Amino acid sequence: MNNKITKEKLEKYFNLTSTALEEVKKNIILGKKKQAKEIIEMVENYLSDAKHFEKQKEFVDSFAALNYAHGWLDSGVRLDIFKVTDDKLFTVK
Repeated sequence: MNNKITKEKLEKYFNLTSTALEEVKKNIILGKKKQAKEIIEMVENYLSDAKHFEKQKEFVDSFAALNYAHGWLDSGVRLDIFKVTDDKLFTVK
């Protein structure tokens, strides 16, 4: 049963979301810079929140913030704001 949020699990998802964030920053679709900037700022804010919660040992809140961050990235991909193909990092079409 996998019902624990461990430091290792948090590390895995911090790495996944941080890698995905760097990937979208390099792959903004022409004419979508304004929308991309808003999404990137939200992701960075949620990542910052996740780090804060992790330091407070609030692993559930940290994991939730990571999931919100990654959800923003996937939304940007699905809305054609970012052009990416890595289906291990994103929900791609």
